[in-house]
Amino acid sequence: MIERIEKLREKMAQEKVTSFLITSPYNLRYLTGFTGTTGMAVITMEKAYFITDFRYTEQAAVQCVGYDIIQNTGPIFDELIELIDENNIPNMAFEESLVSFKEYVNLETLLETELVPISGMIEELREVKDESEVEIIEKACEIADKAFQHILTYIKPGMTEIQVANELDFFMRSLGASGVSFETIVASGIRSAMPHGVASDKVIEQGDFITIDFGCYYNGYVSDMTRTISLGEPSEKLKEIYEIVKDAQQKVLDVAKPGMSGVELDAVARDYISSKGYGEAFGHSTGHGIGLEIHEGPNVSRLAEKKFVPGNVITNEPGIYLPGIGGVRIEDDMLVTDNGIKRLTHSEKELIIL
Repeated sequence: MIERIEKLREKMAQEKVTSFLITSPYNLRYLTGFTGTTGMAVITMEKAYFITDFRYTEQAAVQCVGYDIIQNTGPIFDELIELIDENNIPNMAFEESLVSFKEYVNLETLLETELVPISGMIEELREVKDESEVEIIEKACEIADKAFQHILTYIKPGMTEIQVANELDFFMRSLGASGVSFETIVASGIRSAMPHGVASDKVIEQGDFITIDFGCYYNGYVSDMTRTISLGEPSEKLKEIYEIVKDAQQKVLDVAKPGMSGVELDAVARDYISSKGYGEAFGHSTGHGIGLEIHEGPNVSRLAEKKFVPGNVITNEPGIYLPGIGGVRIEDDMLVTDNGIKRLTHSEKELIIL
């Protein structure tokens, strides 16, 4: 955590802020290692403080390496007021996009220091994963891969989508996941044309395409994988769009590398799908960053100008969706390396017909 604190201080110096108040659970996890539910951190150019109550002081003493632990017995902001006074803090950055207006008014009323709104500073640091983070994400991806192999032996005609989703969720937990990355998507038949068709009570039938988009949390970090399979022989149209999506997804894997922008990588999949006549049927971005959150930077989209650097972990998930017919999405997680990418999810991508 010391190295992460120093990187933040470098950014603080560039913005001429002398302290940073951190309240976001994800940013706290990143900068302090704290996994509890109540606490805040204050980082100055010389010191780092973590404030929490009696329930978490012992936990914080173990997890928050490099921090002075302060126990609040009354309102937590009382300790913050005292810190500002003791350290003669002239200004304090706060997470502009994560602090509610009510919280801001409270801070402005209580604190005798200049409040400086900062957006994205910590999140930009989080975009570049270190070795320890990559190892955890790889484990989360391994659990997802094993869960997919398991669900292939489980799905039968007559089951509902929600039954399949629940089995996936429970199985990932049995392998050590602490929870799911997001509400598991199981969309079958014509519902597979819904990019975010969260599992419903629809019965899965013979001939259905089934799109399964899922992932898990492991030690605070997520995985995110999608596969589309068929229960029985699918139509020729569904076979056609499956092959197009599979080829588009592979083209992204083949060319992705540091120095490319999200716009450039998105165009690889988008242009190919458009060349096959289905450009209008691919309406979402090609991918996004993952880490402590299921959606974080950097993105792979028509608007994402930022260039990828080694340590970015991004998804690759083109799709085609035909209302009234069905849809296909195939998604892998991948790590940007010095020379290209390393694929982190390894499940089969040839069309599986159960």
